Amino acid sequence: MNDLNHDANKHTDKNSPLIKQLLGFALAGLAGGTLVLGYLQFNQAVPKTPVASPNMTALVDPSALAAAGVSQEQQTIDLYKRVSSSVVNVTTRSFQYNYFMEMVPSEGAGSGFVIDKEGHIVTNFHVVNGAQRFFVAFGNMEHSYPAELVGYDQRSDLAILKVKAPGNLLNPVSLGDSSKLQVGQTSIAIGNPFGLGQTMTSGVVSSLGRKIQVEENRVMSDLIQTDAAINSGNSGGPLFDSAGRVIGVNTLIYSPSGGSVGLGFAIPINTVKRFIPDLLKYGKAQYPWMGISVMSLSPRLAQLMKLQVSEGLLVMQTSPTGAAAQGGIKGGTQRVYIGNYELYLGGDIILAVDGQPVKVENDLLTYLETRKRVGDTIQVTILKGGKGKPINLNLRLTATREQ
Repeated sequence: MNDLNHDANKHTDKNSPLIKQLLGFALAGLAGGTLVLGYLQFNQAVPKTPVASPNMTALVDPSALAAAGVSQEQQTIDLYKRVSSSVVNVTTRSFQYNYFMEMVPSEGAGSGFVIDKEGHIVTNFHVVNGAQRFFVAFGNMEHSYPAELVGYDQRSDLAILKVKAPGNLLNPVSLGDSSKLQVGQTSIAIGNPFGLGQTMTSGVVSSLGRKIQVEENRVMSDLIQTDAAINSGNSGGPLFDSAGRVIGVNTLIYSPSGGSVGLGFAIPINTVKRFIPDLLKYGKAQYPWMGISVMSLSPRLAQLMKLQVSEGLLVMQTSPTGAAAQGGIKGGTQRVYIGNYELYLGGDIILAVDGQPVKVENDLLTYLETRKRVGDTIQVTILKGGKGKPINLNLRLTATREQ
């Protein structure tokens, strides 16, 4: 939930019967668990959207190869030969103070891939986070080239580097369409696990649209799940389909042991394609903003508050300059405290956006991040007089990267 600095009109005594019931209900609901996840970066001590060009990695239709009698094994071998030159190893260097307050270097390693002939490299934010120097190596890693950080976005875990390397080494990948992915199709990962250099693993797309909580207040949505073995150091590397198109960026593994257990997650390439222009032009992602903080309703909470619906998003606060307030959406006027949480009750209830029901806060966040851009119009359906009332809002840019 957002915490907007917006005064309430009324303060409610926390000793009232309703507040006592809400206190017990909300404390139980707020006691949630978080998945144990492993970022894939390997650490050790010591502006245009890319378009197809003749220099891009060539694509081959797997069905045509099969019809020509080329075995599955040979297809995989050929794919590696075609696309591996587009995959790079990213090394970072940072400087930290040790126990004796001496400045010592620390290195990290991840993966990435070339997206244009200008030398732009896509990788993960957590690969470059906190580093001061960046290096990119191609192929056999005999030589690395300096790179600079062009743009990054923590929420989507994406970053772009620009490497100063000879043009003959810059072989851009072909970007696929993750909206057409199906569970069961081939997925192939190439990267730099444990700093070992070019490594290829294969599997299938195990699931789509995964939501993973990576931090207390951050959820990564719409992730691709794959059983292709990916490990520390694969961060930022590409996930290919059988035709050699990039369908995702490897970013997370679920691993109680720290190694691959067949549960890897990749950022869909359509998400990457959406943010590349922003990262190249502004150095950061541009997120649309509604200017509200919300709380998810539940049947029990709705019953206690005597609401007419049991699902939706209760608007607690609105920013005076936000699209929601400008469109007439109202925040709460009853301020209550539940433990360390400050809540505002009595505001409008959002039932749907663009006709799609929203039940939890992340439904709204995900829709804004994946479907909308700054300047777009969104239709928000709120509860009025016992039925839905549509309101059109013009989405604005947020500096805080919240709703």
